[in-house]
Amino acid sequence: MSKTIVNLTMPFVVQEIEDILEQYPHHPYQEAFANPDFRQNLIAYTLNRIPNHYLTVDEQEKENLMSSDSIRYCLEQTVHIEAIIHQGIEQILSEKAEEITRHIPDAVDPSHVPSDWFG
Repeated sequence: MSKTIVNLTMPFVVQEIEDILEQYPHHPYQEAFANPDFRQNLIAYTLNRIPNHYLTVDEQEKENLMSSDSIRYCLEQTVHIEAIIHQGIEQILSEKAEEITRHIPDAVDPSHVPSDWFG
């Protein structure tokens, strides 16, 4: 049976990114990172700045491994990873600000929308 290499760090990072983005305002943070390209950039930004852990497994073991919590980090490592994610969010938003403003309209105050004027 053939073996495959599994990155154990990536599922942890993806979950941390999701948890952190939930804490940010919807506009523009959650809207920007709903874009798969920006989300992938953030994942890559984070993974490039932390040690990654890999394991070789059989194909059948891979499915079981990916469905469970495959790796745990101590509090210090988790805080470090969270800090890198926050840095990545800010850096990507500043680098891609022009592209983000083209794809995500500014938040509109509902009281300024004409349909709101007429009840």
